[in-house]
Amino acid sequence: MEPLLADAVAALAALASAALSLIIIVAHITATKMPNFHRHEEEKFFVNAEGKKESIPSIHDPPTKELSVVVPSYNEEDRLPLMMDEALDYLEKRQKRDPAFTYEVIVVDDGSKDQTAKVAMKYCKKYGSDKVRVLTLVKNRGKGGAVRMGVFSCRGIKILMADADGATKFADIEKVEEGLRNLQPWPDQMAIACGSRAHLEQDSIAQRSYFRTLLMYGFHFLVWFLCVKEIRDTQCGFKLLTREAASRTFSALHIERWAFDVELLYIAQRLKIPIAEVAVNWTEIEGSKLVPFWSWLQMGRDLLFIRLRYLTGAWHLEKSKSN
Repeated sequence: MEPLLADAVAALAALASAALSLIIIVAHITATKMPNFHRHEEEKFFVNAEGKKESIPSIHDPPTKELSVVVPSYNEEDRLPLMMDEALDYLEKRQKRDPAFTYEVIVVDDGSKDQTAKVAMKYCKKYGSDKVRVLTLVKNRGKGGAVRMGVFSCRGIKILMADADGATKFADIEKVEEGLRNLQPWPDQMAIACGSRAHLEQDSIAQRSYFRTLLMYGFHFLVWFLCVKEIRDTQCGFKLLTREAASRTFSALHIERWAFDVELLYIAQRLKIPIAEVAVNWTEIEGSKLVPFWSWLQMGRDLLFIRLRYLTGAWHLEKSKSN
């Protein structure tokens, strides 16, 4: 029996090794060598409050605003108004207290099939196109692709990613701003502060099914094991970056779907950009686009490919610019 058992173990080990080799080869061969920076002609301008086309600025231009807020939006006509009302109310009050504070909110309509763009344009007309801009993408790119297009079109010294569902209280920007300040001095003016829901994990587990809890722990383990070890919550959509950090990390970003946050932070760690994790208030809002099993499966595949592609040199970090 012992020789048979040893043979079986050896056969399984050989099979596992062959499977891993195959995965590595597939990851390397299917890798897009450079990030997709293509911008369609219709995405090179935005429509202002008067209905006229204006050229979109570039992140490589000198900043002219204190803060840019990038809001990726896909079929968000129902949830977007609550988020925009809260955000703009806060930003307007802050500007009244401090007239030197300037801001812009960029709503990136990620190829929506509903009235997301029209809803966003109402805010553009109300507050003016210097404060609210709507960037409409020709087709759906995914959350990461939408955020990147917004980042590349911003004018802010600091750039905040904020989800359209308003799950994070917008006033918590002050917490992530403090987290960013505490990282000073910033090497090459680069730093990132991530909003985090990790402190709420036990409460969320009590409201989830065992299956979703298992998926969550599995995803967290893969993130830690394969990519990012220092940040407990990589997926909170409330992140504040300096302009230089945003330019460098998003210029190297390949993943455009849900796992883009992980690659973004993986790149930041590889570039030795300091990262702070800051607890924020968060409420689960109905209408999430995540399909529990399939979305986690896709993200798990992306995590493995992120690690393997950088490890094998299919992806590498260079200073690159968008076109």
